Amino acid sequence: MNDIRDKFAHQGLMRPREGRVLAGVCAGLGRRFGLDPWPARLLFVLILLVIPGSQILIYPILWLLMPDEARVVAAPPAPSAPPAPPAGPVPPNVPPAPAV
Repeated sequence: MNDIRDKFAHQGLMRPREGRVLAGVCAGLGRRFGLDPWPARLLFVLILLVIPGSQILIYPILWLLMPDEARVVAAPPAPSAPPAPPAGPVPPNVPPAPAV
């Protein structure tokens, strides 16, 4: 499940700390697609009215899968690997040419 949360966070799909009403799912969706929270909530409800009963499944699933913004920001960055050595033979140290 952390892989899914990492992908969501990488795509900018997170539940914000500000602008929440319940869990921040609609506010996060609105932020991701460039909408204010209230129009995003209204659009979410209107879409879910087209498919009755889906709100019982979709909202809690998104609540579980979308990472919390505070946890993503507070998480330490993953350790990076040391740089790889250059490929091929290493050229010998050649002294600079004398100035003419």
